[in-house]
Amino acid sequence: MDPIERLLAERECERLIYRYCHLVDHGQAGKVADLFTDDGVWASPEVTRDGREKIAKAFQARQDNAERMSRHVCSTPLIEVKDADTATGATYLQLYRHDGKPGRRFSPLEGLPEFVGEYHDIFARTPDGWRFKSRTFVGAFAQMKG
Repeated sequence: MDPIERLLAERECERLIYRYCHLVDHGQAGKVADLFTDDGVWASPEVTRDGREKIAKAFQARQDNAERMSRHVCSTPLIEVKDADTATGATYLQLYRHDGKPGRRFSPLEGLPEFVGEYHDIFARTPDGWRFKSRTFVGAFAQMKG
């Protein structure tokens, strides 16, 4: 790959990261599965969702939770393009969320983020553009309730 092709691939993967955050945080989480390959995987320490269908079901449930307001603050994405069709990435995440009255414009900020950690991603170029092959949340800090 020439430097311009590499840069464009990095930027498309970066935009995928930001699109994911925007969809989840703005009432369109049901569309998140479209950002994954058909055999894509979304994982956290608690759960693994294999395949676009399972990812779609989980994120539709998130969209249906009208009480939840969230903001995924993703920063410092480091994308490594391996070849014309594969890339990896790591992105820091701060997650703020609060459950309250549906339709509200603001939620209380009760201190620290709910979680701080990283997304570890594998990207694949498909006929429809770059998609997540896998997206894994690795936690570093969490608010301890109680």
